[in-house]
Amino acid sequence: MKLRYLLIMAGFFMAFTSYAQSRYRLHRTHPTDTVPVIVKQYTDSLSACRERIDSLSLMRREADEDNLDGTYYRLFVPPTFYHDVVRRAFTIGADTVMGMEDQSMMDLYLRRPDLVASTQSQLEHTGGIINPEPDKMKPDADMVDVIEMAKPDPVYPDMDMPINIYVEKPNFWTVSGDYSLQLFQNFVSSNWYKGGESNYSVLGTVTLQANYNNKQRFRWDNKLEMRLGLQSSRGDTLHAVRASEDLLRYTGKVGLQASKRWYYTFQLIASTQFMHGLKSNDHTIYSAFMSPLTVNPSVGMDYNVNWLKGNLTGSVHLAPIAYNYTYVRKLAMATRYGIEEGRRTKSDFGSEITIDLKWQITKDIRWKTRMYAYTTYKRMLMEWENTFTFVVNKYISSNLFLYPRFDDSAKRDDHHGFWQMKEYISLGFNYGF
Repeated sequence: MKLRYLLIMAGFFMAFTSYAQSRYRLHRTHPTDTVPVIVKQYTDSLSACRERIDSLSLMRREADEDNLDGTYYRLFVPPTFYHDVVRRAFTIGADTVMGMEDQSMMDLYLRRPDLVASTQSQLEHTGGIINPEPDKMKPDADMVDVIEMAKPDPVYPDMDMPINIYVEKPNFWTVSGDYSLQLFQNFVSSNWYKGGESNYSVLGTVTLQANYNNKQRFRWDNKLEMRLGLQSSRGDTLHAVRASEDLLRYTGKVGLQASKRWYYTFQLIASTQFMHGLKSNDHTIYSAFMSPLTVNPSVGMDYNVNWLKGNLTGSVHLAPIAYNYTYVRKLAMATRYGIEEGRRTKSDFGSEITIDLKWQITKDIRWKTRMYAYTTYKRMLMEWENTFTFVVNKYISSNLFLYPRFDDSAKRDDHHGFWQMKEYISLGFNYGF
C-alpha cells in the first residue's frame, strides 16, 4: 500500500515538473514580449550603478569625506568614455585616488562597454554651448541685485521663502571729472637789492567727461575742458587783473567699432576762451570770447590705447579728411588769426592727428598729454600740452605744465621762429571722481 502511494506521488511530481518547464520555454520564446533588450540592459546598468554609488557613499560618509564635486553629471548624461577617469584608474600615486563617481564610471566601462555611446575627444571636437564671445555684452552696472532675503517663517522654519530680486536696466554711461585750484604768491619788498615785483595768481581747471558705450559696437565720448588763470602784479599799471591761462574746449567723438581696438570715428573739436587776452602795460586786446572760435570736424579712425597693464590709456585719432573753421567776433582781430581784413571767417581742408593719453607713472606721479596737429599741406599747426601731476596727498598736488606750439601761419619771430612756448609750476588743491 505504501509502495503504491509513493509511485503515485512520484508520477504526479514528474508531470508537474514537465508542465512547468514547458511553460518556462513558452514564456522565453513568446513573440509578444514588449520589453526591448536595450531597455532591459539600460535598467540593469542603472541598478548596478545605484548599488555601487550607495555602497561608495556609505563608505565616504564613514570616512567623513563630504567635499563632493560637480562630476556626478557624468552618471546621468549619455554614457561617455572620459580620459581622466581611465588615467586615474591606471595611475599609481597618492594624488590620483579615485572617487566614487570615477569608480562607477569604470564599473560601467568594464561591465557594460556596449552602452558607451561617445568619447571625450568627440565632445571636445564638437565644442561647448558657452557663448564664444562672452565680452560682447558687459554692462558696467549690475543688472541683478538681491535686495533682501525674506526671513523664515517661525512656525514653519523649513518652508522655502521667496527672494526679492530687483532687475536694473543697464547703464551704459560713464561720468567722471577732475577739478584743481592752484595758488601762486610772490612778495618782493620795494627795497629788495635785486629788484623785482610782487605778484599774485590763481589757476582753476575743470575737466568733465561723459562717455557712452553700449558694449555692442557704438561709442560716444564727450569731454569739456575749462582752464582760467588770473594774475595781478604791481608792475602792470593798466590792468588790476589779467588772464594768464584761458581755455574753453569741447571734444566729441562718435565711433563704430571696426575691430577690437579700432573704431570708425567722427570727431568734433570746438575751442575759444572766457576773457580778454592782455599783456602787461598794453592797451591792445589780443583775444576775447569767440575771438577766435575754432571748430574742427574730422572723419577717420580711432585706436584705443590700453598699454602697460592699464596704466597707459587713451586714444589716437587719425583723420585723413578734416575741416577747419575759424571765426572772430571782433573784426580788428581778423588778420591776427590769418583771416582776410574785413572778414570774420576762414575755412580750409586738410588732415589731422589727435593723441590724448594718460599715464600713471607711479602711485603719486601721472602724466596727461594731448597732441593736436593739423595741416593743409600749405600751413601747419601743432599743439602739445603736457601736465605732470605730483600727488602730495588725496587733496594736495603740484602740477608742471609744458605747452610748446608751432604755427607757421602766424608772423615769424626773430628769436623763436614759428615756435611758441608756455610753462608754469603750481601747488594747490586737486579733486577727482
